[in-house]
Amino acid sequence: VEAVRLIADGKAPRIPQPKEGATYEGIQKKENAEILWDQPAAALHNWIRGHDKVPGAWATIDGQVVTFYGSSLLDTSVPAGQELAIKGASRPGLVTKNGLVVFGNDGKMVLVRNLQFEDGKMIPASKYFSADETTALELTEEEKKMAEDVR
Repeated sequence: VEAVRLIADGKAPRIPQPKEGATYEGIQKKENAEILWDQPAAALHNWIRGHDKVPGAWATIDGQVVTFYGSSLLDTSVPAGQELAIKGASRPGLVTKNGLVVFGNDGKMVLVRNLQFEDGKMIPASKYFSADETTALELTEEEKKMAEDVR
């Protein structure tokens, strides 16, 4: 009752909560989510995973900001793939059939499954070098008739 009375009278003590030991993290911003490559693979994976989906961990590839999604630690031998230079990384990534393999400063690997470009286009990381290729859709005569009926 006394506490309620103090609050009602505006005389309750106000003790600011100390910041030491606080666990709340503010809203992450895209500019703070750049990947710092001089870390072990586990730290890179946690950084990418921790920023998945919002705001998205990113790096610069070919002068363009590319956001990384869907990482996992890779505990195999180095897979075959096409090298991809990533700004700030000490070793180029590898575009493989399963995704983009990036390396920590401990030599261990992280597999990234999806990449998103600045224009919002998202692709499987394994398709990085074929992203610009488009294939024309060819319809059979039956499908062309069905398309015309739908129109």
